[in-house]
Amino acid sequence: MSPSAQIAKLALPALVVLAAEPLYVLVDTAVVGHLGPIPLAAVAIGGTVMSVAVWFGTLMAYGTTGRAARRFGAGDRPAAVAEGVQASWLALGLGLVLGLLGVALAGPLAHALAGNPATAEAAAGWLRIAALGVPGLLLAAAGNGWMRGVQDTRRPLFIVLGANVLSAILCPLLVYPAGLGLTGSAIANVTAQTVGGWLFLLALVRETRRLRPVPSVIVRQVVLGRDLLIRGAAFQACFLSATAVASRFGVAAVGAHQIALQLWFFAALALDAVAIAAQSLVGAALGAGDAGQARDVARRVTVAGGLAAVAFAALVGAGATVIPALFTDDPSVLGQTAIVWPWFVALLPFAGVVYALDGVLIGAGDVAYLRTTTILAALLGFLPMIWLAYALDLGLGGVWAGLGLFTFVRLVATVSRWRSARWAVVGVTR
Repeated sequence: MSPSAQIAKLALPALVVLAAEPLYVLVDTAVVGHLGPIPLAAVAIGGTVMSVAVWFGTLMAYGTTGRAARRFGAGDRPAAVAEGVQASWLALGLGLVLGLLGVALAGPLAHALAGNPATAEAAAGWLRIAALGVPGLLLAAAGNGWMRGVQDTRRPLFIVLGANVLSAILCPLLVYPAGLGLTGSAIANVTAQTVGGWLFLLALVRETRRLRPVPSVIVRQVVLGRDLLIRGAAFQACFLSATAVASRFGVAAVGAHQIALQLWFFAALALDAVAIAAQSLVGAALGAGDAGQARDVARRVTVAGGLAAVAFAALVGAGATVIPALFTDDPSVLGQTAIVWPWFVALLPFAGVVYALDGVLIGAGDVAYLRTTTILAALLGFLPMIWLAYALDLGLGGVWAGLGLFTFVRLVATVSRWRSARWAVVGVTR
């Protein structure tokens, strides 16, 4: 099978898996958006807090993929699956802790991020329920990680798609006919995450009977994943700050920011499909000692990511007057989305290249470099710009200018690293 065919074989099922969760969030946003601007803003606040759990999930999935892929490439599938067992124990323990913290701290977190008391109260109520889905979310992330490592993207496709289709059906039914409003939205979220997590756990049990936790391996996974953790913290600081600043510009502004940001996340995860293929194929090639093949995969996925992002940007640009109306009919919110849209469209092609190269470097285990450059991008680009936007009352345009600087710094850093080839270190471990 040609390298391009291998990328497509892994990327296409991964695309559906990656798109399923944000697509459900978009459906949820559209359903809640028609309840009014305050419920929409509440979901924006609650969803931003829940993104902390998604951050840990990314750590589970991406870190496990790289480790499992190197062992799979070296011809040791049982060792690759064993990485998934220990990652699942870590996911379950961490998920329970984060879920309990989410329930306990929902009120203070919502009031810290929201711009007015009504939004804060609504967001806190949504978050107290939604936090119960965190253990399932992290179990699903760990399951995705080891399956991608052994180049199995079909089973995650059916698990994730099935869970999210169920939840997408439940959401409008619970919000409107059942009359639960925001509570119905939160219940639908928990349903998708819990069902998905247990299905991944069942798949792991069917794969191996060696399910005993090994603390030393779990600790090693945590230590090896610290750079991804720190890198994720930089992302969270940026997006939490962006939502906090947007909320200071009013309910309409934070509602528009929610629509644009969820579409951005949807685009990012959809475009990340080639990066998932890169993680698996680059890790396997380096585990097998073939640096040349790893570099070839890197080149191919970079081109594919850039072209896919250009196509997506053209689609979003053409729908500038149609897409926002799918999420809200409030004139003030629609007016604010018109400010964000040009930034959204212009940044997508550059982001596509960054996402592809992120996948290459994560698959190679070069996460220390990604950690450092992401922190620099946050400190020198995103955070100064959005807080300047707040100080000078620049509105959502200023917030998204910060996102533009964040993307540009990361683009320069990842392209430079890719061209140096210093990331292509062969062997089972880096």
